[in-house]
Amino acid sequence: MKIVIGLLLVVLLYLQYSVWLGNHGVIKLWQLQKTIASQEVENKGLRERNRILHAEVVDLKQGTDALEERARSELGMIKKGETFYQVIDQNSPPEPLAR
Repeated sequence: MKIVIGLLLVVLLYLQYSVWLGNHGVIKLWQLQKTIASQEVENKGLRERNRILHAEVVDLKQGTDALEERARSELGMIKKGETFYQVIDQNSPPEPLAR
């Protein structure tokens, strides 16, 4: 009888080890759930970024307002007949000349 109880105890300990610390155990499950949660947060941010970029692409394809705004802000372009004024702040240090 003692041998059977001892054998059952060994089997129970092995099963508990497998459940908690094995390759497919509870601790591994918790780690995977944590990884999935962080990946979902990252995916949400990337989906939002993609949505904004898609809207910008559609706007650039369909209208000229976004294209004109981008040309003005990034390239410093002006329309014919407009006058360009550059305002220089007296308090800011002068920028070095580019070579």
